[in-house]
Amino acid sequence: MATLYQQLSRKLTEQIESGLIQPGEKLPSIRALMAEHQLAKNTVISALHDLETAGVIEAKTKIGYFVKQPEHANNNVPKQHFPELSRQSISLSDVFHKVMAKEAAFDILPTDKHHTPSNAILSLNKHIRRAFREDLHYRTSHYDTPKGNQTLREQISLRYRLRGVSINADDLCITAGCQHGLMLALMAVCQADDTVIVESPAFYGVLQLLAQLKLNVIEVSTNPVTGLDIAQLQQALQTWPVKACVVTPNFATPTGSLMPDHHRQALIELANKHDIAVIEDDIYGELAFNDSVSALKALDSQHRVILSSSVSKSLSRDIRVGWIVAGRWQKQVEQLKLSSLLACSSSIQAGVAAFMQSGDYRKHINITCLQLAQQKRQLLSLLEQYWPNESRYTNPDGGICLWVELAQSFNTQTLYQQLLADDIVITPGMLFSHKNDYQQCLRLSFQHAFDDKRKVVIKRIGEHINKHII
Repeated sequence: MATLYQQLSRKLTEQIESGLIQPGEKLPSIRALMAEHQLAKNTVISALHDLETAGVIEAKTKIGYFVKQPEHANNNVPKQHFPELSRQSISLSDVFHKVMAKEAAFDILPTDKHHTPSNAILSLNKHIRRAFREDLHYRTSHYDTPKGNQTLREQISLRYRLRGVSINADDLCITAGCQHGLMLALMAVCQADDTVIVESPAFYGVLQLLAQLKLNVIEVSTNPVTGLDIAQLQQALQTWPVKACVVTPNFATPTGSLMPDHHRQALIELANKHDIAVIEDDIYGELAFNDSVSALKALDSQHRVILSSSVSKSLSRDIRVGWIVAGRWQKQVEQLKLSSLLACSSSIQAGVAAFMQSGDYRKHINITCLQLAQQKRQLLSLLEQYWPNESRYTNPDGGICLWVELAQSFNTQTLYQQLLADDIVITPGMLFSHKNDYQQCLRLSFQHAFDDKRKVVIKRIGEHINKHII
């Protein structure tokens, strides 16, 4: 009969081989394994050492144990696209706006309304309702201050300090979401006809802002795994005068890429050298599956990184609460907010602040990250089962989406139109470039659980693709 540690070793091996725990993923902590399997600490440690000796897992000092990546692990990643470097004004096609009007959603089945709210959302709503009842007369007859709710800013700054970013409440200004923060950042830094560098593939919300503000754009290549290509960024900065660079270092949409530390440092050094603003979209920064990731702002020694984020991806899209840390441009940002929005809802801010203070937000983030990691594994398994063998896709360590590359001849814009008839929504690759690149690509989200309905949808999309692959 196998000893207790051998039994645990076999259980973990089965979970790894079945795909329940993916290559590169962190195993539960020793304490968590002790509680889950009702085993002594030494028994768990022996099982982990057994797996490490067998080459199944590897230990990372002060971090934990991770499933080892097979040598072929990166063979299936989408190819890095290198757009020709050019400075252009933004002109988005009618197709772009039609797709956006139809909801470029993070849900392949947006008509499915049958969702049970989590305990965290129920708790959040209670805090917001309580905030609406308190100081009712004052709040209905007064605007909030430009900076926003003091307690909320203190709670947000605490979350960042836990991630190694030195931000105080006075450094923050509350916004009506991350997109609003990005707009304020661009307005503070740029004037019409200035030039901004964006990642390629880019977040389509940034492309819309650049078009609206009449700014020029340079699309710089990103690696699907490591993010912004530093060599091409350097080339662009040496060729054109640039005012700002918009970047998502943590789990960028659409690829889910995570910028390594040495690339972050190189980006900051280039920004300092060429005197440009770096606008950091940190909306996915809390959604790390293994270990907490810091923000680019942590490396900012010259106050030139403008950080923007919100709770829309980590908590609720309906709660339009975001924030911006604008460094040397903080005063301009607060003035722009005052003139463009005046104020955000003080009651909603107070409710979110109380929710964070209660500890429920921290618990919610921990649970959400575990769920997202599981849902990502489900999606990858479904893609392997139902989509063409030549399909390539990223395997991010956080965030809510991954990037799929199909055969070069395939057009996901056509696929998008075909699937709409069945109330199925995909996000075609053309949305992520103003040059009509990435026609053979699409973004898929794993933010929603893959119940039977969504499993059938993934299968049906695969059938459509297999039918039209040339």
